[in-house]
Amino acid sequence: MNHPLFPQALSKSGSLAQRVRQWFDAESEGTTSSASHRIDWVRAIPFVAMHLACLGVIWVGTSTVAVVTAIALYAIRMFALTGFYHRYFSHRAFRTSRAVQFAFALIGASCVQRGPLWWAAHHRNHHRHADTELDPHSPTVYGFLWSHAGWFLTPEAFRTDLDRVTDLRDYPELRWLDRYDIAIPVALALLLFGFGSLLHALVPSWGTSGGQMLIWGFFISTIVLFHATVTINSLAHRFGRRRFPTNDDSRNNTWLALLTFGEGWHNNHHFYPGSARQGFRWWEIDLTWYGLRLLALLGLVWDLKPVPAWVHRKAEY
Repeated sequence: MNHPLFPQALSKSGSLAQRVRQWFDAESEGTTSSASHRIDWVRAIPFVAMHLACLGVIWVGTSTVAVVTAIALYAIRMFALTGFYHRYFSHRAFRTSRAVQFAFALIGASCVQRGPLWWAAHHRNHHRHADTELDPHSPTVYGFLWSHAGWFLTPEAFRTDLDRVTDLRDYPELRWLDRYDIAIPVALALLLFGFGSLLHALVPSWGTSGGQMLIWGFFISTIVLFHATVTINSLAHRFGRRRFPTNDDSRNNTWLALLTFGEGWHNNHHFYPGSARQGFRWWEIDLTWYGLRLLALLGLVWDLKPVPAWVHRKAEY
């Protein structure tokens, strides 16, 4: 995380980095004077570096294999985030075995969105204080940039509040993923580089390489995945329709639902977060729900919590 190339790269574009810093700080100015609402720029270096690494595509080029790998890893990891980090770990919307729980926690950890305990704890806190000053990523309180890509880089946000996840904190494997949250992403990056190098040696006609698989399969796929995920923080509380009269600004947004495999039905979710299904109507496409139904048919998950009839009766459209 403290590779000397990272600060060197940042120093070469100091004016740009300074403007970005001022932009983030200005967004939260006046909302709070707490130091916990200021970005820890040293610890943010890896996050910035991952974005810069995507520019490596200029040198490594592209191939069908690399792009398909990037898309596949986006889809698999998005499902792990939405189905398990969110609907299972955060809301306990279904049940599963310890082995399956760990398998999807492992996939979720590869998304570079920290460990399952951290994710669940912060998300539960969001629901408890949605769109108030105690909500760390409310766009109505702190602005778009802060809710999208600023809040999780603060000194306070790096901490996992284990009191919010008493039902999960006694699993040592989950604690390990939380403590060493960089281990799985690094392992994935190395595997992709090795796989690309192997393909280059065995089937050079495919036109791929270790560097190409690293840039496309890891960096580009991960950065697109990150920004797609956090649109639910920054955009789904600003744009869309409100079916239910919740005490927050959550909204249903079809485009975000498609991008995030069903998470864009956000007003539905905030009104009744306990359901494993977020697209409450048949026409509300919820890819995560379909995936969970498939896992249920295979016997890997069970007791998927439905949407109660009384919830439908409360709908305003």
